[in-house]
Amino acid sequence: MSYPPPQGPYGQPGYQQYPQGPPQGPPSHSPYPQQQGPYGAPPPGQYPPPGQYPQQQQQQQYGAPPPGQYPPPGQYHQQQGQYGAPPPPHSPYPQQQQPPSQYSQQQYPPNQHPQQYPPPHQGQYPPNQYPPPQHQQQPSYPSAPYGAPPSQPYGAPPVMPAPPSPGYDPNQVARVDMSGPADALRKAMKGFGTDEAAVIRILAHMPPQEIPALKQTYQQRHHRSLEADLKGELSGYFEFAVLAILRGPLQQDVWCINDALKGAGTKESLLDDVLIGRSNADIRAIKTAYQQTYRRSLESDAKADLSAKTERMYSMILAASRQEESAPVYPQAVDADVSELHRATEAKTGTEQLTVCSILTSRSDGQIRAIAQAYEHKYRRSLETVIRNEFAGHMEDALVRMVRSGADKAMRDAIALEECMKGPGTKDERLVERVVAVHWDRQHAGQVKGAYRHRFGKELVSRIRGETTGDYEKMLVAMLE
Repeated sequence: MSYPPPQGPYGQPGYQQYPQGPPQGPPSHSPYPQQQGPYGAPPPGQYPPPGQYPQQQQQQQYGAPPPGQYPPPGQYHQQQGQYGAPPPPHSPYPQQQQPPSQYSQQQYPPNQHPQQYPPPHQGQYPPNQYPPPQHQQQPSYPSAPYGAPPSQPYGAPPVMPAPPSPGYDPNQVARVDMSGPADALRKAMKGFGTDEAAVIRILAHMPPQEIPALKQTYQQRHHRSLEADLKGELSGYFEFAVLAILRGPLQQDVWCINDALKGAGTKESLLDDVLIGRSNADIRAIKTAYQQTYRRSLESDAKADLSAKTERMYSMILAASRQEESAPVYPQAVDADVSELHRATEAKTGTEQLTVCSILTSRSDGQIRAIAQAYEHKYRRSLETVIRNEFAGHMEDALVRMVRSGADKAMRDAIALEECMKGPGTKDERLVERVVAVHWDRQHAGQVKGAYRHRFGKELVSRIRGETTGDYEKMLVAMLE
């Protein structure tokens, strides 16, 4: 089947631009639909007046994203235009997305005859269409103990598991000649001084599958370790960024987890960056690489370093038992989760924290997106606001990240980058780690820049230039340009 062509850049002439000023919360996935009124208002004619529901008609699958917002099924952030580009002017909506991947996946037809919700109040997420439970009985997920994903309804199509992301499969090594980059790096470090510009030029945009081949070729041709040589030649946060790139995405995640767990105290936010919102395949790859690197189980190390409900939450995450993105989103299952989340939080005194953790750690991004928007429609309050009111500390931050991962990963990462730079002083190590994590996928990096511009009214690259200096600044800027 064919997919809509890439859209034009955000703000391209002929497209409606958004009003100035940051929104009040993270929007849904990029690019945003074209706006005709104030931020967050539904386009004219898209929704019926409050209390009036249209007749049933065939629409997209429940919980499916609006057109143009997500890459086609089975493709890892396929080209889809700049963040904020308007949706393509055709219908029906695309089928439910598959997990981001470079491999194609099986597609499933959308559910038939859903109704249309009226728009929710303006709040954490822009309104989208989310139909109520259909008149025809739909299968729903039975309740399960915390940490367990909802079971597949009887008769549902088989769910295709997502493969690991690029750089997370040891067998995904580029079969290319890396002698040129290897020799150029050796030349940049020979003699007096180091050609930092050459190091930046070679490494800033190197795909993750080429990193192992580069290090192997360097070792074979020069009988030296590339990482050891660069570590001896460079210093400061520039060195920190270069070594993060040379580890590649998988080993960088493993290194960050070890850094978060070692020593006194735990860097929970660093664990969140690495583990929350990841596919089952990526979590399994990280656990395997951690075991091979440190000869210890990641689960056992996390259990020894964490305690109480935080440890239970991470046990759910490390179980790698989320619903796959190819799993259908059923209206009754979404409504059941919304009711259960409300019962466990606002509807009672005292919060059932593990119930909330159980739902958000076991649902797919598509399911979480549908849950968040259905919750806001039903209770006139965003799910993120509820979590902010009912939780505190690290668990609050972790659960908010789960909701943002389902709603809009680009906006989630844009906010995370700003958090490294706002206030007095710059959190340089975290800034490097987050920029490196974003830069591996060029399409996603472009979306993050668009999301940053949309929320904060300025360019991400310009913001980074104002917070960094020297070769450190040049490397971060090169990774994002």
